[in-house]
Amino acid sequence: MRKLLVVSGTMVGLTLSLSVQLHAQQAIQVQVGGTPLVPDNLVNGPVPRLPDGKPDLTGPWVGGGSNADIEREGGLQPGDLPLLPWARELRDKRKTQDEPYVACLPMSVPRVNPYPWKFVNAYTSKGVTEIYILHELGDAGAHRVVYMDGRKHPDDVFPTWYGHSIGRWEGDTLVIDTVGYNDRFWFDSRGTPHTEKLHTIERFTRPNYGTLVNEFTLEDPGAFSKTVRLKFTAKRVRPDVELMEDICTENNQAGIAGGYRLNSEQK
Repeated sequence: MRKLLVVSGTMVGLTLSLSVQLHAQQAIQVQVGGTPLVPDNLVNGPVPRLPDGKPDLTGPWVGGGSNADIEREGGLQPGDLPLLPWARELRDKRKTQDEPYVACLPMSVPRVNPYPWKFVNAYTSKGVTEIYILHELGDAGAHRVVYMDGRKHPDDVFPTWYGHSIGRWEGDTLVIDTVGYNDRFWFDSRGTPHTEKLHTIERFTRPNYGTLVNEFTLEDPGAFSKTVRLKFTAKRVRPDVELMEDICTENNQAGIAGGYRLNSEQK
């Protein structure tokens, strides 16, 4: 069983706002299993390829992005993330229990959690026209779309959780360029912020059967003093494992404490 159980106490008679705070502070994540990966003897095996000769990046994968601390997980030393003073101050005063992800809102980019995710290619007679990026848990049931048909970013892109993504191949590397993010998601549970000026470039390369490398470029003049280059590595999930149905809002105790309930529970 590969799930995280959330255990918390219930404080009777407290106001809603206080119960939300106490609930989040008392939440404990208990690891009761893990997503099975390909065995070590297969990790360095050959890279499978699609009918057009491009490497098959579909997965599923685990890892390959930030979660707890984008600075550390991206390969930087403590203090190296070039946050502007206001952004550093905001990050340092944010509390884990206040992050949008706790209430089942999207993680966005480049965040991942310990659950598997995968690429899904949409084929037409013209080849791959879109790539969908699906997460088993953490994206509020939504999905991210990468347009592979040669279009450009809109001039008046509307800010959204995932932004507007266009992709292309550079040899065996999938390059995803994204703009149009909103400023609501956190890069990590530490609270690293950004603004609507955020522009990301992801370069996904599969060097062997069991590994996917994400070389990540982050530009945001509203929150960072210079361009940031990070590197994340994902691992291939065992071939017989597929994404499970996992509804974030179902029995999410932190979300329930904050007033997020299924319709059937509100009746």
